[in-house]
Amino acid sequence: MEESDVVRALAALAQPVRLQLFRALVVTGPQGLTPGTMAEGLGISPSALSFHLKELLHAGLVTQERASRHLIYRAAFGRMNDVLGFLTDNCCQGADCAATAPAAAQACTDC
Repeated sequence: MEESDVVRALAALAQPVRLQLFRALVVTGPQGLTPGTMAEGLGISPSALSFHLKELLHAGLVTQERASRHLIYRAAFGRMNDVLGFLTDNCCQGADCAATAPAAAQACTDC
């Protein structure tokens, strides 16, 4: 993963609403969410939601799929894991690190 890609992803998440959106999509898992569900759940307007989703899409952190009349957004778990991998690459100078990922984060390899 390129450093510029990581910077773009971290910049997209460095905003409270986008972080909430991304976390909601991570919690939901592979089935994803529609914009209406997200807007209602976070209490934001559809236009604000659209703006924030566009930023997350541009950073590659979410995917968008059309299912009949609806758009479904999903967390891009592979991209998320790539960013985490970049941040922890060569952790502790290659030695076993005392800090380990929570079990839930380790389970995301199957998403």
